[in-house]
Amino acid sequence: MNESTPLDRPFSSSSAHAGGLLTVDLGAVADNWRHMAALMGAKEAAGVVKANAYGLGVEAVGRVLAAAGCRTFFVAVPEEGVQLRKVVPGAVIYVLSGPIGSSEGLAPFLKSNLRPILNCADQVALWRSHAPGAAPYGLHLETGMNRLGLPEFEARAMATNLAPSLVISHLACADVPNHPLTEEQLRAFTELRSLYPTARASLANSAGVMLGRDYHFDLARPGLALYGGNPLPHLPNPLAQVLTLQLRVLQVRRVDTPQSVGYGATYRAPAGTVLATVAAGYADGLLRSLGNSGWGLLGGVRVPVAGRVSMDLITFDVSEAPSQAVYSGALITLIGRETADSTEQAHTLDELATEAGTIPYELLTSLSRRYARRYVGGAGS
Repeated sequence: MNESTPLDRPFSSSSAHAGGLLTVDLGAVADNWRHMAALMGAKEAAGVVKANAYGLGVEAVGRVLAAAGCRTFFVAVPEEGVQLRKVVPGAVIYVLSGPIGSSEGLAPFLKSNLRPILNCADQVALWRSHAPGAAPYGLHLETGMNRLGLPEFEARAMATNLAPSLVISHLACADVPNHPLTEEQLRAFTELRSLYPTARASLANSAGVMLGRDYHFDLARPGLALYGGNPLPHLPNPLAQVLTLQLRVLQVRRVDTPQSVGYGATYRAPAGTVLATVAAGYADGLLRSLGNSGWGLLGGVRVPVAGRVSMDLITFDVSEAPSQAVYSGALITLIGRETADSTEQAHTLDELATEAGTIPYELLTSLSRRYARRYVGGAGS
């Protein structure tokens, strides 16, 4: 294995043939949760692990969060909750989508002790008609995002007949400095939650936690922050980086005369350019928009993407990299540091998202199953 990798033990033998090597630092996930929990003070920080823990593996992440002290989890759909329940048998698990369709849709909730978030009058009626009377549930209150949740008139009309264990809403613009909707939502949620005085209340996502105590209520729902993304992009990121993604070089070529590179001939390589093509592409969650805009690290040097990202391949201009670092089988680091040395240059998830013209959530949840994965630190090492 190349000595420039940040791993403290080799990948499995099968990973030697993988086009991408993804290392997940579970210790960093736990540290990030502790950071959010500290900001919450006496209030509770949950763990949002929907979409397979934002692409990092719900069982490994759920296990390490529980070990760190996380007692409440949120997933998007009941199937995710069923999977999570296997590793956090005593935790509270809320399902954000609630039950869908007929009474048959309640089966995973009841069998795996999952708590639905009821988002509309139909879901409320379904749960009340078919779930045991004492089965706990959450209630989503609409405060300005207009996706899911009971509008104000329904929340008021139903208040005397409902006893949710939790009421939630979701901030639409918490990551945008001084956006007026954020305070409007806070006022609306404060008023509506008073209709359900016995329920715990939850408004803050990762960015909301950092807005201060007014937004904390009883329970926060950090997601992106757990995985190292910056909840407030206009400020320095206080969270530990969780991911290292390295892409294996398949072929190196030197261009002796000016040549175009890749589909559409969008990159023109001058004579003397050294190109390295790696075994990953948009089928692996590396967005096509990274073409001619993204970069990686090789031999301590930034190496830019040369040409378009294709389905299974990306070409980098590695002309400035040290010659000893450029060879077939070398690893170009797309996210993270080349080694574990914290003083070395890093390419962060947030930077890559900016280069792709997207958000870190999309990159995380698009991570390919073709990458060889390795967990270090925490419960998954």
